[in-house]
Amino acid sequence: MGDIDGCARALDEAEKVHSLDGHSHNGGWLRFDGSRLPEERGACYLQLGRPDFAEDALTAALAQPLSLRRRAAVLSDLAVLGAHRGDVDQVVQYAEAVLGLADRSNSGFIGKKLDGLRGRLAPLMSDGRVSNLDHRIAALSRTA
Repeated sequence: MGDIDGCARALDEAEKVHSLDGHSHNGGWLRFDGSRLPEERGACYLQLGRPDFAEDALTAALAQPLSLRRRAAVLSDLAVLGAHRGDVDQVVQYAEAVLGLADRSNSGFIGKKLDGLRGRLAPLMSDGRVSNLDHRIAALSRTA
């Protein structure tokens, strides 16, 4: 809701899961172990317009073992971060990686992440690499 301080407090509170002993996990439907916190923290900060905080969290998330979908989400967020900054090289680098993952998967989730990125590319379209990227994402969306 735009409350960066409240978001940070909630994420810090969630980090406490790392200090719980093994008996705290019930093995049932509630399996929150904190492994997704870096990517969630990065996504939250990106949504709140704090790319400075988002990049650190997203980079930390990439250092962890991630499923194909989760890796695509983090890479997409890093590409969006590049678009926010106007950094074409960053957009292209991370978007290319996501497109590579999309080629290996039929995940609609990855397609949605790329569509979200595509919506942020307009200010950068004068660069041929971004225009090419936009066309490739559009083609992927048509075949999905």
